[in-house]
Amino acid sequence: MSSEIKGRKPDALKKLRKDMQFILEWAESPLTVGAVAPSSRYLGQLMASYIPKDTDAPVLELGPGTGAVTKAVLASGLAPERVIALEYSADFCRTLEDKFPQISVVRGDAYDIGTSLPDVQPGTLSAIVSSLPLLTRPSAQRVSFLRHALSYLAPGAPFIQFSYSLAPPVSVKGTDMTVERSQWILRNLPPARVWVYRRPCH
Repeated sequence: MSSEIKGRKPDALKKLRKDMQFILEWAESPLTVGAVAPSSRYLGQLMASYIPKDTDAPVLELGPGTGAVTKAVLASGLAPERVIALEYSADFCRTLEDKFPQISVVRGDAYDIGTSLPDVQPGTLSAIVSSLPLLTRPSAQRVSFLRHALSYLAPGAPFIQFSYSLAPPVSVKGTDMTVERSQWILRNLPPARVWVYRRPCH
């Protein structure tokens, strides 16, 4: 029993350090970070399951934080060379570079993909995985941002977003965008669900 507990200590300490880093970043910039704890592996696994596996096109992760969802994306079998992580926090960027040295980590504004990633051309991404706190932005800004983000995806490719809300974080009413939702992920703090947005294939 004691050896079992000893074996768990490094993992527990690692998780505590990760949670504390997240909380400190949130306290410093709550509207940028949006959550007080990293996403659970169950939420990460569900988000990763929506990424197409029949293409080698890049996958863009927006607001990866300490890399909870990044870890799930890579565990799903995605080649790390395909992953571009766009993160605003310098501390989180350093953490991501240490944990996932083979992915491309870029420090920049995830709400302005064109400026932050000038080499990424519209229509070339196979998926966007977002942990951005969209509900901190006005509704019109959210719609504008989503349209901008979808323009970087191949037609029909998914923009994968989680939120803690009952309603979708971006309304598609009056637009040509579509959205599907997952069941609640109860093993997340707080419980969350995944929303998958797409633009028409035609």
